[in-house]
Amino acid sequence: MNAIINGINLAYDDHGSGPAVVLIHGFPLCRRMWYPQVKAVTAAGFRLVTIDLRGFGESDVPDSPYSMDIFSDDVVGLMDHLGIERAVVGGMSMGGYVLFNLAERHAGRLAGAAFIATRATADDEAGKARRLRQAQDMMKFGPQVIADAFVPILFAEASLSERPRLVEEVGGWIVGTDSRGLAGGLLAMRERKDYSGIMGNFGMPSIAIGAEGDRAAPPETSRAIAAGIPGCRLAIVTDAGHMANLEHPGAFNDALVGFLKELGMW
Repeated sequence: MNAIINGINLAYDDHGSGPAVVLIHGFPLCRRMWYPQVKAVTAAGFRLVTIDLRGFGESDVPDSPYSMDIFSDDVVGLMDHLGIERAVVGGMSMGGYVLFNLAERHAGRLAGAAFIATRATADDEAGKARRLRQAQDMMKFGPQVIADAFVPILFAEASLSERPRLVEEVGGWIVGTDSRGLAGGLLAMRERKDYSGIMGNFGMPSIAIGAEGDRAAPPETSRAIAAGIPGCRLAIVTDAGHMANLEHPGAFNDALVGFLKELGMW
């Protein structure tokens, strides 16, 4: 499905009925990453909306600057388009950075928040330099540069060796992404805000979901979020890496759906 949101065409999927759940993909991915969650979430009685952020998947790739504010406003714009006043929003990795922005700027639209394989801190100076270098290299050599850099850290060691078809599938999503979108995402992450000192002000029900084998956002980052947000639940998925929802969907779905059911109706 597609909708014109904030002047661009955004792609999304809308499954099921009931209280709304919105899931935001990570970098350098797309909404297709959530396919193992569709049946579990909708069978539990919830409406599941997944979005391709601008520059990713099947959404438009504008030349204008990208930022967490803009990504966040696009999510709210899609919710408006779909008639969703409040939703539980889950964000994975970069999607988690968007979720932090939503929690600060659009808290009234969140019935709950699921911070998935992400971190509250901003990039340090070395991280910012790496993002800029990756964006420059990618614009010069193409998306394969990003696939080569990210695929090895997206999965647990066992998944890389034992699940080559899954690894190949995710790598295909990355190389199929427009270079301008990848560069925009990198620079948006480079400039993101540090929420570690202010997330204690968040009042919505929350869960932090991490994975034991995550090398991009180690489980300590999820534990820090859970410790920093009042009442935040914590779930650490075993036998999985950064792509925990794909590597161990059963355990991931149990954590997410369990959180949703605890909230009841909203």
